[in-house]
Amino acid sequence: MSVLKDINLEVGSGESAAIAGPSGSGKSTLLNIIGTLDRPTRGQVLLEGQDLAQLDDAALAGVRSRQIGFIFQEHHLLPQCTVLENVLVPTLACDDRQLRAGAPDRARRLLERVGLGPRQDHRPGQLSGGERQRTAVVRALINQPRLLLADEPTGALDRAAAEELARLLGELNREEGVTLLLVTHAPDLARRMSRRFELLNGSLVEAGSPRRDPPTVR
Repeated sequence: MSVLKDINLEVGSGESAAIAGPSGSGKSTLLNIIGTLDRPTRGQVLLEGQDLAQLDDAALAGVRSRQIGFIFQEHHLLPQCTVLENVLVPTLACDDRQLRAGAPDRARRLLERVGLGPRQDHRPGQLSGGERQRTAVVRALINQPRLLLADEPTGALDRAAAEELARLLGELNREEGVTLLLVTHAPDLARRMSRRFELLNGSLVEAGSPRRDPPTVR
């Protein structure tokens, strides 16, 4: 049984897009395939013209480390590390020496940008839920990825923290020039994206397109 079928999605550099749909519709599966966490049984996943489905595990790990940033519903921060140390974790696997050398300054700048400058020496247990998720956003951006994938990033937050994170993601999408693709059940977050899609019965439909014959997404 196929979870996804006839998916044809193209998101341009620097765009933002939201994917909505009922629970169990395959939203997270689609995001995991795009992010190379899962392999498709058929079809292609192209990132800047490169077919990721053709890469071996080592090459895919390099792509995930350098070109794709991930934000999940749970922050997955290391409790024994400070905010700054958590943000810098992805740089440990990066083979770009220049990027690694500049990472601490970039981390501090981004933490200031998201309002966490005074908290960079705190540990996750000393932060609010919104602060922990903002730390996860900075961690996802530290290696200057081309693509930022977010799976229900506001799902574990209260309303005020969710609204703040939604605003912040939109601003960072523009400021950093990173392509943002997220899965969400939150209409307010989806509306902040420049494009919106719905996953229904394994097929993807862009907002405003006829439901009976899902078009190719451009």
